[in-house]
Amino acid sequence: MIERIDTGIRSSKIVKHNGVVYLTGQVADGDTIQEQVRTCLGNIDALLEQAGSSRDKMLRVTIWLADMKDFDGLNEVWNDWVPTGHAPARACGEAKLARPELKVEFIVDAAYS
Repeated sequence: MIERIDTGIRSSKIVKHNGVVYLTGQVADGDTIQEQVRTCLGNIDALLEQAGSSRDKMLRVTIWLADMKDFDGLNEVWNDWVPTGHAPARACGEAKLARPELKVEFIVDAAYS
């Protein structure tokens, strides 16, 4: 069975299937990469909780940066947020994001029970 939560015209905020929760891409406003990352990670925590999961159950995270020069700033916040011993598989690359003010987008897959 597939469960879709907060479904809109283009996407669902959460999709659950076969023990895996898929979150829609998370972006945020903010002047710095650190501000945007903190907001995105807070949103991810809330969505994972809503889906019956948590950050220690993340399987894979894909991170898109508008500019790879923000890689260190991303990791400043990320490294404190990821639970010790529960780091997901992670990929990070550079991409043109949907709006010019966006610096980062996160795509998260996690287990749930």
